[in-house]
Amino acid sequence: MKEFHYGEDLLSPGLALELAGGKIRGVISEKAEARIRKCSDDVQTIVNSRKIVYGVNTGFGPLCTTIISEEDTKTLQYNILKSHSVGMGDDVDEEISALMLVLKMHALSKGYSGIQMETLERINWHIENRAFPVVPSQGSVGASGDLAPLAHLFLPLIGLGKVHYKGEIITGAELFERENLSPVLLGPKEGLALINGTQFIAAHAVKALQRMKNILDCADIIGAMSLEALLGSAKPFQKELHQIRPYEGTIYVADRLEHMLRGSEILKSHEHCERVQDPYSIRCMPQVHGASRNAWKHLKEQLTTELNSVTDNPIILNPEETISGGNFHGQPMALPLDYSTLASSELGNISDRRTYLLLEGTTEGLPKLLMEHTGINSGFMIPQYTSAALVTENKSLCFPPSADSVPTSLGQEDHVSMGSISGRRVNEVITNVEKILAVELVCAAQAFDYRRPLKSAPVLESCHHAVREVIDHAEVDRVFAHDLEAARKIIASGKLVETAEKASEDFEIDIHGGNNELFGLY
Repeated sequence: MKEFHYGEDLLSPGLALELAGGKIRGVISEKAEARIRKCSDDVQTIVNSRKIVYGVNTGFGPLCTTIISEEDTKTLQYNILKSHSVGMGDDVDEEISALMLVLKMHALSKGYSGIQMETLERINWHIENRAFPVVPSQGSVGASGDLAPLAHLFLPLIGLGKVHYKGEIITGAELFERENLSPVLLGPKEGLALINGTQFIAAHAVKALQRMKNILDCADIIGAMSLEALLGSAKPFQKELHQIRPYEGTIYVADRLEHMLRGSEILKSHEHCERVQDPYSIRCMPQVHGASRNAWKHLKEQLTTELNSVTDNPIILNPEETISGGNFHGQPMALPLDYSTLASSELGNISDRRTYLLLEGTTEGLPKLLMEHTGINSGFMIPQYTSAALVTENKSLCFPPSADSVPTSLGQEDHVSMGSISGRRVNEVITNVEKILAVELVCAAQAFDYRRPLKSAPVLESCHHAVREVIDHAEVDRVFAHDLEAARKIIASGKLVETAEKASEDFEIDIHGGNNELFGLY
């Protein structure tokens, strides 16, 4: 199995997902271990010398002026895990919990936190044995680290809390009994090192990056299908237009659309029509989808920096030099996450407009509401209501949590990022966009059928076939909720993108414009 070296190798979002999924193995090299052990020794030297260092021999937050005796420094670290475990709300997905462990392993292995090797080995045991702690979703303000969720994440190290293990949720004590484990003996500063950091925010950002890439790819595919059904033009996707306004995302999307449509019989059938230009939701896909691609790229760049950073406080350089700073502050991630929330929402906004166009019945060959016999049948009228409701719901979710700050810790922590909410919020919006795109996909596939016997280009034909494998053409009303859910699963599972990718390989069509790495997860 491929190995990743914690604390040394460059961690990408894609590698983080592979580590969390058990597809590659994370290890600590001899070089990283030497740094880790030296830093741990440095902390003990600080304790022995009675030098005052925040979080080593002082209280936390507003209690930073309270000096802790040498004999109580270890008790302090146990207490911080317990006192800071104040999360509420629904539990995060196991994958988020796994990502948090992976990201924490990498950050602590940099050798600036004073963590013990034995503690890291236990954390890695949890990753390798897929014993993922139960972590509540609410309670972090995104500064001083994601304190509450990280405290819950590491309660099982001392036999407290709960874990997802072999299909069950069991207590930390039960895990110890089943696997003959003992509590980790936390040393000075270790409890603080475990809970100080942005791993809750970053884990949600990793997942959002993966999911947002999927809806971006799906939006291009489904938008191209709608264009074909609406007898739209591919001319607005010519490279000459976008070279004179060369945003990377716009160029990328225009190239994808042009290649997905190349060779289409449907497109050729109306190349000499009198229509001058298409509505914006068709014509401006490169600009709108491309702007969201640029937001995605910005998130990826910021996230890659975050994944390879030390977000602890204080950091230990040597026994004589420690720095109390603000690397735990979530603002660098909160802003791009909020930007990505808006960018994701806009994909749904423009998708709903294309759905509306498909239903109007003003395009030659498309019946109103996409059904021949309406009146007794409502056709696809009401699925668009669902789309419209989700669009507005997303708009209400676009207020940026990072625009707000509520002072905590008796004013010691007087500006916080709320980035944890930003991380949760972007994933909530992406879930809604998957549903909005599902409505468009169902309608686009229905409209596609009315273009027969003409065929579209190979990639779009393959995607239409994938839809028709699970959703039939509708000639009369039925419970369309089943169709919408089937379409949502095609989108959310990645099957639609996989179908397009396979067709592009089979027919040697470049739908990435040579820039797959630029907009990839690695």
